[in-house]
Amino acid sequence: FGGPSIEEATSGLIVHGDAPVAPYAISESDDGLRLGSLLPLAQIRFERFITLRGRAVGIRERVDSLCGFDRPIGWTQHVTLGPPFLEKGTTRFRASASQSRVFPSVFGAADYLRPGARFEWPDAPRADGGIADLRLFTNEPRSSAYTTHLMNAHARTAFFVAFSPRSELAFGYVWMPADFPWMGIWEENSSRLGPPWNGQTLTRGMEFGVSPFPETRRAMVARGRMFDTPTYRWLPANASLEAAYWIVFQNATSIPESIDEPT
Repeated sequence: FGGPSIEEATSGLIVHGDAPVAPYAISESDDGLRLGSLLPLAQIRFERFITLRGRAVGIRERVDSLCGFDRPIGWTQHVTLGPPFLEKGTTRFRASASQSRVFPSVFGAADYLRPGARFEWPDAPRADGGIADLRLFTNEPRSSAYTTHLMNAHARTAFFVAFSPRSELAFGYVWMPADFPWMGIWEENSSRLGPPWNGQTLTRGMEFGVSPFPETRRAMVARGRMFDTPTYRWLPANASLEAAYWIVFQNATSIPESIDEPT
């Protein structure tokens, strides 16, 4: 989760690894869809199973190591919102977040948060001394930011929910905090001038996973722990890890304060 080291980039690894650009084989059954891919650089076999239950989507993932040694991984779900659902000063958010921290260094030319600041969700310290309420998407002409949030480990499930008043639609993700203890919030608002953003992108990433920040593997391992919680997960030699989560949709005239998986 994050950029490669110089040596990894020389070997062909890109930002977030080879999973985002790998070809996936898709098969259909009465139960749902199966997506699978072999990641040659990561030496991982990845599978995702998708099922429907009413207006909810169930997702189960499996990661198989093809290596004969243990290694740390940054397994992360990169959920990304954009227009027309995402609107400046309008789209609202809720999350089961607790302790939080701003990205350690300036995150883009239009970053408005205080680097490295610790805070309690949702009140992120601004660089100008004010507070940004992360429950409401920015209304600034240009902005960029990244914050990370430790999900409530004492709750049975972790979640985030996003709500569009114009669409009268709320949707969110529900997962087990033991699987993915962290959620990062990435904000890009006409800040990145180079391709593929070209100064025109409006997006918010709700990126839940095993690592708090997008960074190199070495930096992830060196960080080790934050808020007394590991910042990566071990994938044992020639072994497998599994995780499951839900996507939930609701018609709503106001934002739900929480969501849960379907019963």
